[in-house]
Amino acid sequence: MAIDKRKTPDINAGSQADIAFLLLIFFLVATTMNTDTGIARVLPPMPPEDQQQEEIKVKDRNLFLVFINGRGDIMAGPISKQEPIALNQLKDIAKEFIVNPMDDENLPEKVNKEIELPEGGKWVYPVSEGVISLQTTRDTGYQSYIMVQNELTRAFNEVRDEVATRKFGSKFAELSEEQRNAVSKAVPLKISEAEPRNIKK
Repeated sequence: MAIDKRKTPDINAGSQADIAFLLLIFFLVATTMNTDTGIARVLPPMPPEDQQQEEIKVKDRNLFLVFINGRGDIMAGPISKQEPIALNQLKDIAKEFIVNPMDDENLPEKVNKEIELPEGGKWVYPVSEGVISLQTTRDTGYQSYIMVQNELTRAFNEVRDEVATRKFGSKFAELSEEQRNAVSKAVPLKISEAEPRNIKK
């Protein structure tokens, strides 16, 4: 019986590695990566364990409540006067609360405070005593929470831009660090985040 001594030719696998590499490059270029959304906040240092926490009392006129439920609906306004609002209304309503342009007795009080300027002078500015309290439920969506936070932060940023332009002739982001510190003291970012609460159905 004759034996076939012919060998099966080897498959050239060199090109397969090139194809795999090109496919990898293609997917890396064509795929979109989800970016994590977050909130830029400078948190205060942790208090000592033996330090007793004092209850902070705020007058009703100085408190603006923003509530987000599990469906993403927003209620906003002073205590006992909250109304349903759309997300695109929140910034302007919060801004009016922060500034209180007409010195409305139902909106926050203002206290004249001396603020040190970079050149060594003093700047007396009526600082708002208003605090925005953001409240959520346990089932509030993260996306709704982030969007509301962004609108509230935009309100404070716009007020800071206006104050910076009047005082220093430039927007807040264009100021020096010392000037930004002065404007931040004139318009402090007062957003209180209450612990999420359960709503009985």
